[in-house]
Amino acid sequence: MPSLGTLDSALLEVLLKEAPLGFAFFDTQYRFQRVNRTLAAVYGKSAADCQGRTPAEVLECAGDVAEHERALAAVLAGEPTVYSDQRILSAPRSGNHDAQPWAMSWFPAHQQDGGIAGVVLITLDLSDEQAVEAALRRGEERYRSLLRATNQIVWSARPDGNIAEDCPEWRAITGQSVEQYLGQGWLETIHPDDRQRVEHLWQEAVADSTGFDTTFRVRSQSGDFRNFRSRAVPIMRGGAVIEWVGANIDVTTQHEADDMRQRLTQQLGEAALRTVRLQKATSDLAEALTVDQVVRAIAEIGWTAVGADRTAVAQLDRERLRLRVLSQREDDVPGDQPEEAGLEYPGTMSQAARERKPFIAGNPLELRALLHDAPSVTEFLAGTDEQAWVALPLVSAGLPIGALRFAFTSQREISEEERVFLEALAGQCALALERATLFEREHRTAEALQKSLLPEELPEVKGVRMQSSYSPGTQHVQVGGDWYDAFPLPDGRVAGVLGDVMGKGIKAATGMSRVRNALRALAFSMPEPAEVMTGLDRMFDATEEVDQVTTLVYFVLDPETGQIDLSNAGHLPPLVVAENTEPWLLRAEPGTPLGVSSQRGHHNFFVQPGNTVVLYSDGLVENRKRSVAAGLDELVSMASQAPPGVVGDPQEVLNYLVEGMLTGYEQDDDVTLLAVHLPVLQPELDK
Repeated sequence: MPSLGTLDSALLEVLLKEAPLGFAFFDTQYRFQRVNRTLAAVYGKSAADCQGRTPAEVLECAGDVAEHERALAAVLAGEPTVYSDQRILSAPRSGNHDAQPWAMSWFPAHQQDGGIAGVVLITLDLSDEQAVEAALRRGEERYRSLLRATNQIVWSARPDGNIAEDCPEWRAITGQSVEQYLGQGWLETIHPDDRQRVEHLWQEAVADSTGFDTTFRVRSQSGDFRNFRSRAVPIMRGGAVIEWVGANIDVTTQHEADDMRQRLTQQLGEAALRTVRLQKATSDLAEALTVDQVVRAIAEIGWTAVGADRTAVAQLDRERLRLRVLSQREDDVPGDQPEEAGLEYPGTMSQAARERKPFIAGNPLELRALLHDAPSVTEFLAGTDEQAWVALPLVSAGLPIGALRFAFTSQREISEEERVFLEALAGQCALALERATLFEREHRTAEALQKSLLPEELPEVKGVRMQSSYSPGTQHVQVGGDWYDAFPLPDGRVAGVLGDVMGKGIKAATGMSRVRNALRALAFSMPEPAEVMTGLDRMFDATEEVDQVTTLVYFVLDPETGQIDLSNAGHLPPLVVAENTEPWLLRAEPGTPLGVSSQRGHHNFFVQPGNTVVLYSDGLVENRKRSVAAGLDELVSMASQAPPGVVGDPQEVLNYLVEGMLTGYEQDDDVTLLAVHLPVLQPELDK
């Protein structure tokens, strides 16, 4: 069966080659695009001579050129039809030297979007009326055949807008009789939702003598509705409308395709929005480290990404098989799940965790049915404004670890796309909850380990005052590797150390433990700093990993002489705070971190009475907004401004430095300090 395009091409080919009437198509630049042999012969040219040329380039008579250009300009300016009777003087004349009269009709050719693509010219030889009539009949038959092939239904109306001529093609679609169709009867077939609008537009077009163009739904004989686009233009003569001519085109397929595209676009947009929301939720959950932070993040996600009025999270105690609700409602509205309940409890979260699949109830009746009309459900519904619920299991490694509950104060249907989104969201929440649980467990273990490793109190040594300060980093709530220690030696001197095992968590804490224990053992057998450092290097090579970076400052102080022997393994220089002089850093060349091969040595200096030596970790001077170099300069400047009463008290010195150095900065690392102070001797003890 030939396609519509094939039929159109065949009909056009007949018009161009065989029809006794003249035919031409001009583009908007007045150029011939197609011309048949009949019209070319009228011009005295061949069809090939006309192709791509303008009337001025084809016609010899200036009057013929002017008439062609006038008609073309009028049609392109918006005239629906231009008629003229013209004798073509440019054509070869007959023996009586009279040019043949031709009736010329000019029509706009429209594109699908309504724009004008060009102008069609049809000419009829007026010298033979019978031939003209026959040509008109054939032209009308071909025109109607072409309209049928292009699915257009042509209709006409009187100047007042009433239909006076039958249109069998339209009635075949609507099933109307002639009497039902005529007048304004055609409006009765229009969908009730479109009827008033279409009637108003048609009345306005008739009143203003302007074009009519709209789309509406029409009831067919089968009872279903099809979409039609209707266009009509007034035929003017002498400034008055003599008739309306219009065409109705069935655009149901196009309308359905547009609807499908809109639905697909909407679905793609919603899917993209859900993807963005899931990415945002994943990012927010990744920043939550503790269980409490995860619960708060999920509550925010429930409001912003799901649109839930209330959100609850429950965690499963696997040993007792009981769910414990972690989030309580701020509005004191009771939920269907108690604060703690077994998996057999008839609640939304218990059932989701027990069956490991989503629980969805779009209204109270569904909730009753899914929870088997349990008495607790009836009691819950009597006192709540919630109308829809979604509970999702939180699963890790195939096993439930809790449940997530979203509640809505209006009834709600959950689409399959939303269900997929909620399940993906629950998966991210499960990962975050398990990660936070493991983190808190590790944190408690490492914190207990670190507290057990740091001395509960510093030793009391005659002639020496020692104080310490330890503040764990708060941003990541993790245990680090900062540590300090001080202990008396058998020869009456006192040893002290402050170190930093790089990293966080149990690995750093256990690494610190090994170094601390080894240092104590070495110090009691060979206390000199260089020997202790050398022994630690050997231990480090044997027990620690290559990427385990550890720095420390170790000193031995003689309280009677004030002499300090100090060795630095890649750590920050100690600060000396004096009563009568400016503070300074002991900037002796630091050695390498432990385990990095180097010749170990130590430096000797004397602490004057009234002076304080401060050892500290990098958390005191370095953070995201301050470099180590800038922090060291600021530390010296801060110490130089210490009031006299502070300088003589080691605890006040530490408090002053910590407060001054951390004010205005976010603490993101452990801050550890150890102060050694030699008090001024009383006058009666001076010798």
